Amino acid sequence: MDKKPRYIPAFHFYLLNFIYDPILRLVREKTFKTALVKQAGLEKGHRALDIGCGTATLTILIKRACPDCEVLGLDGDPAILEVARRKIARAGLNIRLIHGTAAVLPFPDNSFDRVFTSLILHHLISDDRAHALKEILRVLKPGGELHIAELGKPHNALMAVISQVVGRLESAWDFVKGLLPETLAGAGFVQVAETHRIATMFGTFALYRAQKPQ
Repeated sequence: MDKKPRYIPAFHFYLLNFIYDPILRLVREKTFKTALVKQAGLEKGHRALDIGCGTATLTILIKRACPDCEVLGLDGDPAILEVARRKIARAGLNIRLIHGTAAVLPFPDNSFDRVFTSLILHHLISDDRAHALKEILRVLKPGGELHIAELGKPHNALMAVISQVVGRLESAWDFVKGLLPETLAGAGFVQVAETHRIATMFGTFALYRAQKPQ
């Protein structure tokens, strides 16, 4: 039987999903997502997956950065995927969207050169998060890379205060404590590194890179 993850919706309530895009525009979304795509070093012929693609903001950035890459987006919310499809159609891009969850990725082993997640992992309960990382490792090709934008360890006093509030609201203490690199290494990733930190109205956002062993 497929594992159904216990998911914490954006801002803790599904009814608030409709404000997710406007809120992200206030927290330097373009800045951190553009940086995430740039650090991935996408190349012609790469196959890339955006897990928890939501309304496809990051998915579209990935495709625009590498038009010759095959780009797929995956999300567990059918309504959000409909919004994403409309955005992709308006952009005139060829991106395949799939309904599914990070805990049970519907792809064969060694399918992708790059996998992306943005502000998704902290919505999963810790056991499901670990299972999702194992699934990501499985579908990456040897030497393939995972690129993550997430809540991070505060890097100044103001960010520490904000992160205390957000950590309680989103059940994201592991991220606020800076434990994600340790979690990635425990899941089997190598070359794990935090690459960037960005101050936002919701606290510190951090970018990470991790690799599947060759």
